[in-house]
Amino acid sequence: MCVGRRTGHVQRMSVVVEGELNEQTLHLVVRAMRLNADTARDFKSQCQRLWQPGVESVTIDLGAVEFLDSSGVGALLGVYKHLPRETARVTLLHVKPPVQSVIELLRLHRILQIQN
Repeated sequence: MCVGRRTGHVQRMSVVVEGELNEQTLHLVVRAMRLNADTARDFKSQCQRLWQPGVESVTIDLGAVEFLDSSGVGALLGVYKHLPRETARVTLLHVKPPVQSVIELLRLHRILQIQN
């Protein structure tokens, strides 16, 4: 649980991402329809909990994601930056056209591989 900044009320953290480690690859599935300022913080903290020593690559299933903003982009880049430089590979799966447009507009498809 966390305390909301504006209201002071206790809020439950929603499940934004689930995942499992298979050898050196962390497989993540984003459950949120929007990866934006509202969900990016939870995405980052939940990825941190799933992270294990020895992770060399990450797959991220974005099949549920219909909207991606700059906070969501930052969260995806954070995953990439957390990987060892020599083995860093992030593959995005099931990317919907509006999300893919944002990634390509920012030329991030050069470092975040898209596989549909």
